[in-house]
Amino acid sequence: MTVRTDIAAAGLTLYDKLWHAHVVVDAPDGQTLLYIDRHLLHEVSTPQSFEMLREDGLRVHRPETQLAVADHSVPTHDRGGPIADPLAAAQIDLLERNCGAFGIEYLDLAGPGQGIVHVIGPEQGFTLPGITLVCGDSHTSTHGAFGALAFGVGASECGIVMATQALWQAKARRMRVTFDGVLGAGVSAKDMALAFIGRVGASGATGFAVEFAGPAVRALSMEGRMTLCNLVIEAGSRTGLVAPDDTTFAFLRGRARVPIGDDWDRAQAYWQTLASDPDAIFDAEITIDAASIAPQVTYGTSPGQVIDISGVVPAARDATTDKALRYMDLAGGAAILGLPIDHAFIGSCTNGRIEDLRAAAAVLSGRRVAPGVRALVVPGSMAVKRQAEAEGLDRLFLASGFEWREPGCSLCVAMNDDRLPPGARCASSSNRNFEGRQGPGARTHLMSPAMVAGAAVSGRIVDVRTLA
Repeated sequence: MTVRTDIAAAGLTLYDKLWHAHVVVDAPDGQTLLYIDRHLLHEVSTPQSFEMLREDGLRVHRPETQLAVADHSVPTHDRGGPIADPLAAAQIDLLERNCGAFGIEYLDLAGPGQGIVHVIGPEQGFTLPGITLVCGDSHTSTHGAFGALAFGVGASECGIVMATQALWQAKARRMRVTFDGVLGAGVSAKDMALAFIGRVGASGATGFAVEFAGPAVRALSMEGRMTLCNLVIEAGSRTGLVAPDDTTFAFLRGRARVPIGDDWDRAQAYWQTLASDPDAIFDAEITIDAASIAPQVTYGTSPGQVIDISGVVPAARDATTDKALRYMDLAGGAAILGLPIDHAFIGSCTNGRIEDLRAAAAVLSGRRVAPGVRALVVPGSMAVKRQAEAEGLDRLFLASGFEWREPGCSLCVAMNDDRLPPGARCASSSNRNFEGRQGPGARTHLMSPAMVAGAAVSGRIVDVRTLA
């Protein structure tokens, strides 16, 4: 990583442009009051926020800039009847009632717009280039794929945004990660993201806003760019960015909340200015050869503990690594290739979009889930589910032995009906492999959806490139 200090007279980065466009006032202590354009809400992070508004006698300043959906706690099966889990039922009911009381639009659990918050925002056209967007969830960085300044906030900050449409923030340093070259067959945006995290470590991007650039990034679909930005939080950054381009505009055009007619023309003209200036200098620069990236698999309890599919688990070099290996029941020097698994999960805000399901389905075609493996696929939204069903992907998943579910966070986080038993080993397309993330004592190996599908049909972690 190259670190620069000669940036005073340089041009502006994309992050600079977004920041400067939203400054309300700069404080002497270095904090800046930023105007927040849009706010996404879900059931887990907002009860305290609404209670704060009530206690202080406040109203929501601009309800039309708020959009709410339940996702973390929702069941992904038996969606038609009452929710069995009393805590989940209470959380979802409270969100709906709070939104009704404060005039915020709520996407009903049974409606066509429901889904994971970071999937439905872009689908709805609620996420746009050039805006600031916050949500009470760390993976809000996902929305930076559109050239938006997006970051996760705490429950009290959610309440402040609802009441004031502004937040005090400290400006981050700027990092550019350039992926040169072309990805190889069987390698995806998930592998790019994990390779980056493995390169810098779980805290290597702390204090930085990370802009992804280079030909391999430009070649990604919006789904791939969202995966890339989604995972920057796992390297310590709150903000991931990709400059908007024709791929961005094609994705957005015609969506429900996107400008139309002359408003679209004016918006697009502005969005086209949202690129780092040619003479912009970043505080840190990293270059990665995309062609050198192999499918990635995590071995430990942090996304930064990751290796190539052909690699071996490194020996414990400190107490943290030793603890992770003991939890994962792995020894230094062991190969990750061929490690048996008994669960497989495709979904989450990282990899629950239609492109992810198509990639997994391509691997599953003509194959069956291995005996002893329980596998499920959970679409990221009702729109993704409908599209997948229109393409026949649901029938392919079911025929191969996967369970086909309703949208929700599901096995990404053990706060709903989907939990792994202690000792289970799961190939997962989600974003975190922390201890207990998928259930107390469960062991998670992060990888791409195609790699998860390959593991499911093999009963072990395999190199998907070998499954012709």
